[in-house]
Amino acid sequence: MKYEGMIYRPPSEANSLILQVAVGCSYNRCTFCHSFRDKSFRIKSFEEIKEDIDEASSYGAIRRVFLADGDALVVPQEELVRILTYLKLKIRGLERVGIYANAVDVLKKSLDELKVLKDLNLGIVYMGLESGNAKVLKRIRKNATAAHMVSAAKRIKEAGMLLSVTVLLGIGGVELSREHAEDTGKILSEMDPDYVGALSLIVVPGTPIAEEIDSGKLVLPSPFELIRELEIMISNCNLTHCFFASNHASNYLPLRIRMPEEKEKALELIRKVLERKDPEILRPEYMRAL
Repeated sequence: MKYEGMIYRPPSEANSLILQVAVGCSYNRCTFCHSFRDKSFRIKSFEEIKEDIDEASSYGAIRRVFLADGDALVVPQEELVRILTYLKLKIRGLERVGIYANAVDVLKKSLDELKVLKDLNLGIVYMGLESGNAKVLKRIRKNATAAHMVSAAKRIKEAGMLLSVTVLLGIGGVELSREHAEDTGKILSEMDPDYVGALSLIVVPGTPIAEEIDSGKLVLPSPFELIRELEIMISNCNLTHCFFASNHASNYLPLRIRMPEEKEKALELIRKVLERKDPEILRPEYMRAL
């Protein structure tokens, strides 16, 4: 397999074959993200991708494939169909293909086009909401509004695909902490994803958000303030059938819950942690990572 640069994938795709169909991120301007700043965006040729698929076909049965890089759904429909068709032909045992996408890319695809991709095993879309608050989204230079996110989510689900959404605790700073948490919970409710991953912001030197923090324009919430955000966010979430996880290595308080069934139980636990404010309960700083 020929990879260009560092490759990123969702935690749930740890056992998947990673197939790089595009290099970098077509947008690449979010203030908090460092992942693709060293890459010039390009879509790989089908000949390059075909070579990797041919190589992978010799590995034996592969249940899952993840299409990288940062927003691979930006690949034109005709090319995605070609790639997925060849995967289906060559990879024995293939059950599901996953992909990163942003709301803009999703909304450029018609419902019928997404259904075609679904029929070719594209079964799950990973989308970064980050925040449901308009001020926060503007500050971090996200290329979509909360309304765009909701529309994209509904189209993905109508196409029959699973939807996994990422949100970022702390991304609004102390100033917008409560508004960020409340609005994110409400927008998640409208999106009603199958999976939610709540991560805590870890600032990477050299990113625009790091410069905001260094200059004092943005003040990060404390560990217990981040946990308060989690409590507010979950309180405002009304999800019909969702696996909600805050067990990413960036988080101080790992949680894995089914919503709505375990919502109140989770809130009770979080509130006990906030009452005690015992640092020994939290994940140690040295164990936190991206």
